[in-house]
Amino acid sequence: MQTEYLTVKKRLLVLLLLTIFIFLVIFSRLFYIQIIWGKTLQAKALDQWTRDLPITARRGDIVDTNGVTLVTSQTCYGVYIRAKNILEPEKVASVLSQKLDVSYEGVLKKAKNKGVSEITIKRQVEAQTIAELREFNLEGVYFAEESSRYYVYGDFLTQVLGFVSVDSVGQTGIEAQYDKYLRGIDGQLLTQADLVGKELPEREMYYVPSVDGLQVTLTIDYSIQFAVENTLNAIMYNHSPKSVKCIVMDVTNGQILALSSKPSFNLNAIPRDNITQLMEYSRNGLITDIFEPGSTFKVLTASATLEESSRGNASAFNADYIFKNNSNVRHIGGGKISCWTKHTNGKHCNQHLSQALNNSCNPIFTDIALSLGKETMYNYLQAFGYGSKTGVDFIGEQSGMLVPYSSCTEGDLARIGFGQSVAVTALQLCNATAAAINGGYLFKPYFVKKISDKDGKIVKEFYPTVINKVISSQTSQQLAVMLENVVTLGSGKQAYIKGYEVGGKTGTAQKYENGVIARGKNISSFVGFFPASSPKYLCFVMVDEPIGVSYGSVVAAPYARLIFEQIISLYNIPPKP
Repeated sequence: MQTEYLTVKKRLLVLLLLTIFIFLVIFSRLFYIQIIWGKTLQAKALDQWTRDLPITARRGDIVDTNGVTLVTSQTCYGVYIRAKNILEPEKVASVLSQKLDVSYEGVLKKAKNKGVSEITIKRQVEAQTIAELREFNLEGVYFAEESSRYYVYGDFLTQVLGFVSVDSVGQTGIEAQYDKYLRGIDGQLLTQADLVGKELPEREMYYVPSVDGLQVTLTIDYSIQFAVENTLNAIMYNHSPKSVKCIVMDVTNGQILALSSKPSFNLNAIPRDNITQLMEYSRNGLITDIFEPGSTFKVLTASATLEESSRGNASAFNADYIFKNNSNVRHIGGGKISCWTKHTNGKHCNQHLSQALNNSCNPIFTDIALSLGKETMYNYLQAFGYGSKTGVDFIGEQSGMLVPYSSCTEGDLARIGFGQSVAVTALQLCNATAAAINGGYLFKPYFVKKISDKDGKIVKEFYPTVINKVISSQTSQQLAVMLENVVTLGSGKQAYIKGYEVGGKTGTAQKYENGVIARGKNISSFVGFFPASSPKYLCFVMVDEPIGVSYGSVVAAPYARLIFEQIISLYNIPPKP
């Protein structure tokens, strides 16, 4: 009897455990379906039983450093059709072809294609046109709110701002660099439908709102940019060059205050049908193109010898050293390096470094480079950022070109001293010159100050970044005085502004075609700054293949002066007593 009782008890226990196990399996499955897999299944069900129209997020504005709106977004619409809901395809095709200026046959074909859910008829349609279409109450025709880009000043900051695709995706410039902040998050308009995609008679609509993009605040100053744009247009008119470019920087922090290249185009009328012109005029050549700088590069050579002299390097020349320059020619490595004058009547024969900068005498800078030696010169090239990217927040920056250290000959080194046998970007040149005269600090240049939401809350902020300390403050101050003399007494006289301490250096570089010098084709440039005693603004003007006189002192320096004068006027900067 007891044995039979134990057997029944065991059976009941096994049955209970089996019931608990089955319950746990069912519970686990339900938990997985409801909790873990639930959202995926809900999304699939929603996709199966609804049809959606996109709601494009409003792209964020781009403003200048003072809040002036440069780029904004305007509301427009996309027109879509669902063939399964169209009752009168001929009428739909007739109305849409007339109002939207599209092909009647094309629309009719789409209106009869019931195998496709949504078909796009046209994007970026104005609100007035949509209002007219609504009056026809066309079954199967839908309108989705979109956002179109509007560039407030048209042909202004073209290479910096860049542009977007028809889907509001950044393609070039700041629009591309900061696309993930500007574009926002798209929404949806969902409509209940049956299994074949036809809307239900008593349907419900679900609205998933879009999230606006963020606002990007640039370091660009609209007023200075306006002055630069007008000045470059004047150069194009007066000298008919192949192109002209300009950068204005704040040397105290690396902020880019203005940047422009001409020719350019109106960002509200992008030449998408002319790919060659589009690529050429939208490229920011000041950052993406390299060139042989010529005499503006002598600022580095002068910085190196002054700094090395202050450190006690016997191979360096101090500011008081008199270069015995009786010959205007140096024969080095089988080549000849000449000064631009014949040194007749004792002119340029004996001069110190400041005078050599004033007169832009190539043989003296050859002597300096060779005396300092390859190792020292390359140390300064690297310290000033040549041969590497500046790190600017912009797509497509190039690093320039240096002769590999192991391959650098005596002739190469001699030419590097006065700006040949080296290729740089305009931004590199500006950044290095800024470091030479701002106390010796090499900053990382940048275009964007902050990113904020529509309520003004800052999401991300950018600050000045010091990359390197290249020379001492004393050397920097000494060099700034010498470069002021270039404007007061030397080749940069046409950049002089009475009452203001303007410094700078002119440059005229040869161009090469198929490995040989192209006759009559030069790049004329001037890099200037003010006030020399406490530098703030730096301006670089580069004119590519000007017609007629091609010296940087004539076709670049006077226009840098015009830009400086406008900055002085804009901000009421008083003259120095």
